[in-house]
Amino acid sequence: IDEIEALSSIYGEDWCVVDEDEKIYCIKINDCLDQPKWTLCLQVILPPGYPAAEPPIYQLNAPWLRGQDYTELANSLEEIYVQNLGESILYLWVEKIREVLVEKALSSDPEPDIKKTSEEVEEDDGDDFLLDYQPIQEDPIKIVDYITSESQDVDEELPSIHHGNPITDRRSTFQAHLAPVVTPRQVKRVLEKLYENRKIASATHNIYAYRIYCEDKQTFLQDCEDDGETAAGGRLLHLMQILNVHNVLVVVSRWYGGILLGPDRFKHINNCARNILVE
Repeated sequence: IDEIEALSSIYGEDWCVVDEDEKIYCIKINDCLDQPKWTLCLQVILPPGYPAAEPPIYQLNAPWLRGQDYTELANSLEEIYVQNLGESILYLWVEKIREVLVEKALSSDPEPDIKKTSEEVEEDDGDDFLLDYQPIQEDPIKIVDYITSESQDVDEELPSIHHGNPITDRRSTFQAHLAPVVTPRQVKRVLEKLYENRKIASATHNIYAYRIYCEDKQTFLQDCEDDGETAAGGRLLHLMQILNVHNVLVVVSRWYGGILLGPDRFKHINNCARNILVE
């Protein structure tokens, strides 16, 4: 607890609490320049045995980080853990990563594509982002019928669309829809098809996010839409990044019931999305 409080103070806005109960955290690290060229996102899960008996479970996220660069950095982090068994090491890890980024900034390494970096590493703008998800109600009522195979045959560009179980809280209802996509054109086609459904078209908000992996460029094409629910699209995209899903579009419809839900609305949006991704 002391370590988490210290890190939160040291790194400020760059320190993000993803899930307090599960002890999942995300730290944005850059090369310290006024206009950072090299940025990396370190995601960590602190297991029950940390720091006495277990190391953090970690993931290094940056579009430029792969191959030899990834291996060398991972080896450095593991070496720090071995040299400091039983001690808190997150600060050492973050500063080691920063040292590597500073070295890259000062070296002759060509800087990464800024657009790629901004697409891959999104900043979460709130600390009430939750990964836990609600148990689905017994005998859930499907709000939207499945798209029939006949309609798929009519338009080959339209991927299959799946609909999740709705979550209702204080008269507001949330429901997720998912489709596999590999091009922005398919994203557009799925959205058009969903809006043909009167129930979905009448939703107060239709929040969506998608991630498409471009193998030739080894980067992600991704975007999100709040549709009036401020910051919801970015949180949905952040969830998809943490779960490391790609080539998929997730839309969450919300029908507002007249009672303000506060931060709970973000929990329900992400719960719906996580449920349908898991299914």
